[in-house]
Amino acid sequence: METATTQPTFLFCLGGHDLEMLTIKHLLEENAQPILDKHLSWGAAASACQPQINEALQLGTTPVLIELHDDLAFNSEQLILIDHHGRQAGKTQPTALHQVFQLLDLPASRWTRWFELVAANDVDHIAGLQALNATQAEIIKVREADRRAQGITAADDAEAQKALAAIEIKADGALSIVHLTHQRTTAVVDALHPALGGVGYRNLFVVSPNEINFFGDGNWVQALANAFPKGWYGGALPARCFWGHEQIKAKSVIDFLSKLIPSMEK
Repeated sequence: METATTQPTFLFCLGGHDLEMLTIKHLLEENAQPILDKHLSWGAAASACQPQINEALQLGTTPVLIELHDDLAFNSEQLILIDHHGRQAGKTQPTALHQVFQLLDLPASRWTRWFELVAANDVDHIAGLQALNATQAEIIKVREADRRAQGITAADDAEAQKALAAIEIKADGALSIVHLTHQRTTAVVDALHPALGGVGYRNLFVVSPNEINFFGDGNWVQALANAFPKGWYGGALPARCFWGHEQIKAKSVIDFLSKLIPSMEK
């Protein structure tokens, strides 16, 4: 007698890799959940997974898009969107890891110190870890793991050090500008952080060949997001966060920030 097979409830479609995404992947694997990981870059869209999404829907399985922009305009009842960027960003908003954990309906006892560190790091980088009273060893471990997950190499670090040697400081330190030859901005951000031996920064603008990124004051990020739509942003709003864009010239943003500085400094 043949036993009827049960279709899985969810198909988890993963977005760009960082420590949080790989932690989510491991959590899903531990709980025998179907995963679609196409090793996409940050900012990837649901259309990259369209054939698998369509197949899942035909089988009665619910696709779960994790940090994937829904450019396919599906009915909200057809799939689940999990993200912590844009309108979902904020210090008090649940991270993608929290949302997946809740969706799996796992007991609180399964939530570990490592999960807490990974989530805090994803929201607010080292400041988030420090808010959890993370030890220096924990901070180093988390940041090294995140850097590996993002694929940062020794060559990326070397280029970041070269870029930092030519850093521009404006408005009495209110804004630091770095021109980087690659898009691994984490290499610059980590190298500057005092917890990792850096000199620190108040607000940081990184210019890369194909994109621009800002890290700093939440009010500045909100202003940038309003002035230059179709970018991305996230982090520990309203205090600190990040913003980025692929279609705006760096000079336009620098000019905008330069006009913004006096009002923000009051």
